[in-house]
Order: sequence, then structure tokens, then C-alpha cells
Amino acid sequence: MKRLIIFTISLVFIMNLALFSSPDKKNKAKYEKYKQDAVLKQIKEKRDEIQKKRDEITKKIKEKNKKEKKIRKKERMVMKTDTSGVFPPKSKESFKSYFHFPPVPQYYTGTCWCFSTTSFFESEIYRLTKKKIKLSEMWTVYYELIEKSRRFIKERGNSHVAGGGESNAIPRIWKKYGAVPAEVYSGLINKGDKYDHIPLMKELKSYLAFIKQNNLWDEEENLKHIALILDKYMGKPPKTFEFNGKTMTPLEFLHNEIGLNLDDYYCLISTSRKPFYTMQEFKVPDNWWHSKEYINLPLKVWCGIIKKSIKSGYTTIIGGDVSEPGKLGKKDIAFIPTFDIPAKYIDQDSREYRIYNRSTGDDHGIHLVGYKRVKGKDWFLIKDSSRSARKGKEKGYYFYREDFIKLKMLTFAVHKDMLKNILPKIKK
Repeated sequence: MKRLIIFTISLVFIMNLALFSSPDKKNKAKYEKYKQDAVLKQIKEKRDEIQKKRDEITKKIKEKNKKEKKIRKKERMVMKTDTSGVFPPKSKESFKSYFHFPPVPQYYTGTCWCFSTTSFFESEIYRLTKKKIKLSEMWTVYYELIEKSRRFIKERGNSHVAGGGESNAIPRIWKKYGAVPAEVYSGLINKGDKYDHIPLMKELKSYLAFIKQNNLWDEEENLKHIALILDKYMGKPPKTFEFNGKTMTPLEFLHNEIGLNLDDYYCLISTSRKPFYTMQEFKVPDNWWHSKEYINLPLKVWCGIIKKSIKSGYTTIIGGDVSEPGKLGKKDIAFIPTFDIPAKYIDQDSREYRIYNRSTGDDHGIHLVGYKRVKGKDWFLIKDSSRSARKGKEKGYYFYREDFIKLKMLTFAVHKDMLKNILPKIKK
């Protein structure tokens, strides 16, 4: 028995000695196929099935809405009028008109204000100097967007930024940045492209919204980024360029080649809301810098200056409401139909009523370049950058009858020569 105990103890000792004296064994990493938990898998499949049914319902609703929207668009109607009793001039050639370059389309932009006013100043350059200089519209648009953005930043987001503007923006921009010929700056990245500012304005407004949301009002840094956005869509404006064999800056071009005194031009409105023969603000969103340099005149005087100007060889920029049944692009004419208001009843109050109820708004800027009287009615030749002006045979032109201007146009601009009897009466 004693020997057995001694043997057992010895065996255990030897085994332990062997165990502790053997080298360490290392664990090895290995991969095995992932198996999702059966219960969790069941929950996920159920969730996915519910979402699939929801997505199918959403898809059907969206397809239905899309079809209905297409039908509504197809069935959409706008009110127009017939032309009974309307006797417009037969063609643009029948008007007595004054020098202007052929109409340039603005395409997908809100820049009628710049196309019409640029055309007006081109006519003024010719009237005063006999020079024919085609100017760049988009040069002015570029810097107008810079200045709109600047004011947005200064006012901490409380300033209107959009594609629209007013005619007196151009002298203001030119005085600061100068001007350039059309051949120097097209505002298009690729030759042959057509103007489309929808992507531009979307990105610009998105960036301005980011500035406002995050309270980032560093004007200098923000304007650098805004310039990059404009450069991306419009191209970088040149600092110098060649014109008639000379190298010059845009400001040198303005002062030495254009030959206009930009302070010689005035904007005029007619509203009974404010005292007549005073300087007032034209209160529309596109007057985003709140200019108060508009002469307010009685309607009869206001209309009389337009007629006197064009008969004297002075063209005008004019702007107002063009969303009317009597504006017929296919026929190149605009007039007030009798079912709206007979011409003999158009006066200061009927005009003001439409301004008050907003059925007359500040839609569009155009260039008035000619005049003709037909069967006792005054007609005006209008150069127009819009698409509707290209629906008829007179591409880029409309014939406006006097009643349309009297009731629906809101503002015009003209050289001071046509205001010699008016300016001394203005109270500032």
C-alpha cells in the first residue's frame, strides 16, 4: 500500500513537471461565415416587407400625382382676347423709329431690366455721339449680383436677392465698375450656349442661406466665394481689354468711349399714393436698394412725356405689368380689351386701383423705340428681350397701344432734355 501511494505521488509530480516545463501554446485567429441571429433576421425581414409595401404605395401616389400634374399642365388655360376693333400698324417698318441694335433674347433669366436699359443706353450713345457700340448686358448683371449679395450681408439677410432689377441699377453699377463691349464679355461659359440662370441663382441663394443660417457675416470672405459662384456660371470678367486698338479698363471705356453723363437720366412713376412732383421710392422688390430717385407725376403728364419723347427722337426704357389678356405674342400687339376697361375710363384712379389690388405689378422691362398713329390711336414700337416677343412674325418686337401703357406700365426713364419743364417743379 505504501509503495502504491509513493508511486502515485511520483506520477503526479512527473506529470506536473512535464506540464509546466512544456512551451506555451498560442491561440490562432480564424474566420468563419457570419450567421445572422434567426430571430433578428425574422424581425428585419418583417421590417423590410413593411417598408417595401409603404414604398410601393408612395410610388403609386407619386406616379398618380405626376400624371395629374401633366394633365393639369396640358389643360392649363390663360385668358386672351380677340382683336375686334383693333387696328395695329402693319409692321415694325411702318413705325417712325430710332437707332437701336437688333433684339437680344434674355432666355432663362430675370434680366429684362438689363437688356432693355442696355439697349436704351446704346441708343443714347448713338443719338449723342453717332457711335454704334454694342454693350455687354451680362457684365452689369454680374456686378449687380455682387452688390445684391453685399447688401444681403450688410443687412444680415434682410435684403432681396433675385434675378430681377430696375433700370436705374445700370448707372449705379457702371459708375462703380465701368462697362464693356459685348464682344469682351458674353456671360456665357461656352460659345453657342443660351442664357440659363436657374442653376446660378439656386447655388447663389443656397450659399446666402448658409451664411444667414450660420451667422457668418464676413463680407470680404463671403464676396470672394460669391464671385467664384458667378465665375463658374458666367465666366470671370476682364480687368482690361482691347478696343479700337487700345488697351483700357472698363472705367476708362465708360469715360472715354461711351460718352454719356449718367446723371442726365431720370426715372418717373405715377401713383396717387404719394404727392405728385416729388421724389419717391418705387416700392417693388426689384428696387432692392430702395432708391428714392423716382419723380412722381400725374398720369396725364407722365403719359405726355412718353409720347413727347419718342416723337422728339428720344427713346425710353419702360416697365410694368405684361400678364394681360390683351398682350398677344402671336400677333405682336398689346392693348386693353373692352371687357377689362374701356379706354375712355382709364384714369389715375382706375390705374391706382389695379396697383392697389396687385393686378398691376412690376413684371417686365422693355425699350420703347418707335411711334405711329393709326385711326386716332397712338401705337408704340417696343423692343423686347422676352420669349413671348418671338411668337409672332416681328421677332423681338411688340406694338403697344396707348391704353396699355396708360393703364399697365409703372415706370419709365428718359434723358433730362425731355424734363425741362418738370425738373424745376420737383420738391425734394
